[in-house]
Amino acid sequence: MPQNTHHSLYEIRADYDAQTMVVYQAFPPAIAEAALAAGTFVAPFSFHRMTWIKPSFLWLMERSNWATNRKQERILAVRLRRTGWDEVLSLGVLTHPVPKIHGSAEQWGTLFDAALVHVQWDSERNLHGAAQGHYTIQVGISRHVIERYVSDWIVEIKDKTPLVRKMHTLLRGGKADAAKAFLPAERVYPVAAETAKRLGMA
Repeated sequence: MPQNTHHSLYEIRADYDAQTMVVYQAFPPAIAEAALAAGTFVAPFSFHRMTWIKPSFLWLMERSNWATNRKQERILAVRLRRTGWDEVLSLGVLTHPVPKIHGSAEQWGTLFDAALVHVQWDSERNLHGAAQGHYTIQVGISRHVIERYVSDWIVEIKDKTPLVRKMHTLLRGGKADAAKAFLPAERVYPVAAETAKRLGMA
């Protein structure tokens, strides 16, 4: 059934339970240390520009080159209230126009300029960084929403950097199966129909 294939192309996969879900972010050490000490984001984290959150662990590994890229040396797992994540998704506007969702490029432009949340779909990655046949979401939260993200939605922040380094060492040593055992359990996250339509999932 083509429809099912289409659905599986754009699915949110995440590590979640009944109340919370996990997103990942990469930061320089100063921001990571301050956040871990406070249990949420504090200066030098910027409250004035968009911050991007990603539920896919492997996508961030590819983007940060396993925490070796400059200013991405620390990997944080941020556990959020699902109510906050669901609200963020409901506010999202795609970073490019899709005619069946937005009508014209002009209509999309108006929506995008006013959007509090930007949403982008990127190829999901495997352990070796290769693009997969489906997409994963990254969500940009504007400064207008960051305050709530930091104050109301974050339940805890964990430092995944030591684990990331361990997995990277295993991979470089040809021990992919051993590295795979440390992957977080990500599964399809339920999304409200209206939100799914807005984000090009339906």
